[in-house]
Amino acid sequence: MDLQASPQWVDQLATLSGHRDRDLLDVSLASALRDLLRPQSVAVLRCVGGSGDERWRLSARLGLNDAAAASDGLGLALADLPLLHSHPARLQCLQQRLVVQASDGIGGGCCMHFPLASDRQVVGVLEVQTAQALGPAEQRLVSSVLRLYGNVLGLLDYSERDTLTGLLNRKTFDESFMRLSGSLTQPPEVPSPQSLAELDATTPPGSRRGRQGMSAWLGVIDIDHFKRVNDEHGHLIGDEVLLLVARLMRNSFRFDDQLYRFGGEEFVVLMRCVSPSDAAVAFERLRTQVQGFNFPRAGRITVSAGFTQVRVSDTPSAAFERADQAVYVAKQQGRNQVHEHAALVAAGLLREDVRDSDVELF
Repeated sequence: MDLQASPQWVDQLATLSGHRDRDLLDVSLASALRDLLRPQSVAVLRCVGGSGDERWRLSARLGLNDAAAASDGLGLALADLPLLHSHPARLQCLQQRLVVQASDGIGGGCCMHFPLASDRQVVGVLEVQTAQALGPAEQRLVSSVLRLYGNVLGLLDYSERDTLTGLLNRKTFDESFMRLSGSLTQPPEVPSPQSLAELDATTPPGSRRGRQGMSAWLGVIDIDHFKRVNDEHGHLIGDEVLLLVARLMRNSFRFDDQLYRFGGEEFVVLMRCVSPSDAAVAFERLRTQVQGFNFPRAGRITVSAGFTQVRVSDTPSAAFERADQAVYVAKQQGRNQVHEHAALVAAGLLREDVRDSDVELF
């Protein structure tokens, strides 16, 4: 490859290092390597899902003449994605952090796999399909670009992630919320019981009833009696509890649900699903897993959770306050419970004024 024949490569690398959105970063990586190498295609694949059910999600794929990158949409169910072991070469690359070469089965071409890593972990695989195997100089070029990519990922992790749990931090929440609520152009149509039954019959388990008619939800999760844990066992044990709860959250929610630690023992979830019952299932699953988990030295831990549907004109503070009021009711009624804000209003346990989030407890 003659770098002089690719005058845009410096601009591509500058664009790559300037992104603050991970999906756009992956598209930029695929675009830069396509312009540099001129391969048949370049794909960025991320590992998603919990332990024992990890799968490949296509973040970006560009063919030589493609105008736009293809990807697996965020609304795609985990069960619809291929399992890790269905692609042995990718899996070897991911697990061993090695460059792995395999035949792509297309006219004797070659498919090379490179590990994608930040300073925290290996997050996926870069897949480059070419007519002939990349030479040593081209492989070094790809590795150099991936080091830059990893550095950008590390900076994003540093600025966007909670340093203890690795979940998203508070300062990233408002922007993500506004992007999510901005996609709600009209109030979602509530599916009939018959249509929900049809979805249940035709949708694979774990997909949260498919992608059509989904609305957005915000949940607040609070660890019960967390101050007592710190007082009785010390802050190191308290930190361990926070880490383990964060791990249980990753196992309980879908790969594209956004999980935040707001500070202390408070966590927030942004997600999409069809109905309040679907959202309740996800939060109940977490509550049950936490209740049944044996926390070393801390003993039995429980959580209280409240959630609310995100409205078209919502602000982050308004939606958060509704969910937080539901958490307050859960704690008042004995803790270790999950409540939906609208259901509490309907039951007369909360009163909501005409002004958004002006809620009064009876």
